[in-house]
Amino acid sequence: MPLPFFARRFLARTGLAVHSAEAKAATDNQPQFVKYLSDRTLAAPLGELLDPATFPDADGPDVMNLNLPAPRFDSPIGGWRFTADRQGNPHPWGLPALRQTVAERKGMNADTQVFVTHGATAAYAAVLDAFINSGDRVVMFDPTSPLFRLGATSRRAKVRAVPTWMEEGRTRFLFDHLATAMRGAMLLVLSLPNSPTGGMLAAETVEHIAWLAKRHDVLVYVDETFDRFRYDTDAPPSLAYKEGMSDRLIAAGSMTAGYALGSLRVGWLTGHPQLVRPCALNALLSAPFVPTACQQAAARAVQAEEDLFAPTLAEFASKRQYTVDRLKRMGLDPAWPAAGFFCWVPVAQLGVSGRDFAERLLREQRVLVGPGLAFGPSGKDYVRVSFAVEDGRLREGLSRLERFVETLRGKPMVEEGKVTMPADEVAVPSAVEERMPAFSRV
Repeated sequence: MPLPFFARRFLARTGLAVHSAEAKAATDNQPQFVKYLSDRTLAAPLGELLDPATFPDADGPDVMNLNLPAPRFDSPIGGWRFTADRQGNPHPWGLPALRQTVAERKGMNADTQVFVTHGATAAYAAVLDAFINSGDRVVMFDPTSPLFRLGATSRRAKVRAVPTWMEEGRTRFLFDHLATAMRGAMLLVLSLPNSPTGGMLAAETVEHIAWLAKRHDVLVYVDETFDRFRYDTDAPPSLAYKEGMSDRLIAAGSMTAGYALGSLRVGWLTGHPQLVRPCALNALLSAPFVPTACQQAAARAVQAEEDLFAPTLAEFASKRQYTVDRLKRMGLDPAWPAAGFFCWVPVAQLGVSGRDFAERLLREQRVLVGPGLAFGPSGKDYVRVSFAVEDGRLREGLSRLERFVETLRGKPMVEEGKVTMPADEVAVPSAVEERMPAFSRV
């Protein structure tokens, strides 16, 4: 069990950390360096940050990565030449063209309500630095992105997780649980759509969250990273349009997932001017000036017509159906994702935890999936499978996963014909073809 902050601080400041097993583990057996660490670093959940389950990765051309956190598809900026910027740093709040485009899409003032950040992670960090003190209560759903919990914990906030479950693509929870967690809270953190489940909120749930936020005077941070990947047409109205929410809602967007441009590291914060301003001031002290060329590329992509994205969305909807069908054929029961590009898959019925499943799958079949424990306590018996991968690798990765599942059940895999994608989409190879690599090179 990790030592509490006061114990870590005492060991560091007195020099006794050189004898601490936790300090040795966190510093790769060189605890003499602990004395240099700030209180904020000592408060950070170093064990979780260093745990491979939090950021699973694997190298090698033979690894089928079914844990991609961002998609890969053609960008509208392909072949476009950037304008050379010889005038020094960009505007501290972001390139006007990018801020104006984001503002127009959200019906906001570009000068006071949009701030460009180094990705959505930096946007969240700016919110925490602007509004959260040590001991403040931060509420979030379980499961959710591990970065939400780790970021809040590193500021010594008290995290309150509200258990959720999936029901026909909707994220459900007990209203009493959320109401209890919201009492005395400073911030509610949401991901819409949710990662890792792909769940959306029902209209009545949005209403209830807005009511609780106003009643308890809680700020609401909404990560809209996966917002473009909504497959259902009956999506509920945004929290931003609820009465009384405009002065307590801060939203973050990013180029990583929605535009497949994670290498740009461009994101943004939007909201009430008096909420965005302190976030901007904190971000400018720690990570100012997102590179101009990256912002120019981002502006170009965001300005592209939305109908250019329609074929990509249809392709991902097809991959969603195909992945769910394949997983069900294996005898697994993934939650139906209404949005995003992940499947949340329970594996307890196979007699292993999510972590054991992921580790053995990588070791035995060279397939990488995300251990569910990284997304919260309720995820210990789950894994996250991403279908944001090329068709051939998706087929091969799922075939290897199927062989692994049958191994866990103690019986050989039996081919049962082929699973088809919806009409007019990429065809699935026959059972014989599935046994062969679906690609010749990386």
